[in-house]
Amino acid sequence: MNDKFLAGVALGMIGGALIVTNSVKARQMVKDGQDQVIEKMSEVKGGKQNGKKQK
Repeated sequence: MNDKFLAGVALGMIGGALIVTNSVKARQMVKDGQDQVIEKMSEVKGGKQNGKKQK
């Protein structure tokens, strides 16, 4: 069962990479998602630093 799962994960990753490579719309969605993650991480990091300064 583990072999089938790993094969499925690998095929999914390859398929996803091919779709994103060939689709401008999919590539933009990935870029937007990355930007959102970076923004949220900056907010969390900034909030922790501000909390330490206030104490």
